[in-house]
Amino acid sequence: MAESIAYTKSAGREQIYQELAPQIGALIGAEPDLIANLANVAAVLKEAFGFFWVGFYLKKGEQLVLGPFQGPLACTRLSFDQGVCGHAYSTAQTVIVPDVDAFPGHIACSSAARSEIVVPIFDANGEVFAVLDVDSNQLDDFSETDAKGLKAIADIVERSHSRV
Repeated sequence: MAESIAYTKSAGREQIYQELAPQIGALIGAEPDLIANLANVAAVLKEAFGFFWVGFYLKKGEQLVLGPFQGPLACTRLSFDQGVCGHAYSTAQTVIVPDVDAFPGHIACSSAARSEIVVPIFDANGEVFAVLDVDSNQLDDFSETDAKGLKAIADIVERSHSRV
């Protein structure tokens, strides 16, 4: 069955996040497979916002390992103490980086990425099991609006994942 997402293309980011959240919830709500759900979430975010790169890194052992994504090739494995993803994972906090070149220890998976936001995703025990990573090819492209909107989507993923 083909799925589609409807949103107001001319709206600002805040409204688009608000329109997408319930639809993402419906899209992944009945599907128990985490990878399928993450793939669809990445596709929806990429389509709706046109971000340069959208994807997930999953905790596997003592590393973050690339999961479903949309965009150019990406780094496959990251240590918990590396880059923006590692920082978001280890602090369990959303991280907004206006200029990735100014972030200590930034990992340049693509030289075209200029700014980044990473949101941790928690399991039922309150432990970070994944991060949602979004890159832009523009400087200072993310704000608290994105942090709030992406956190709402991460919360939907958390609820979906905790059911299985």
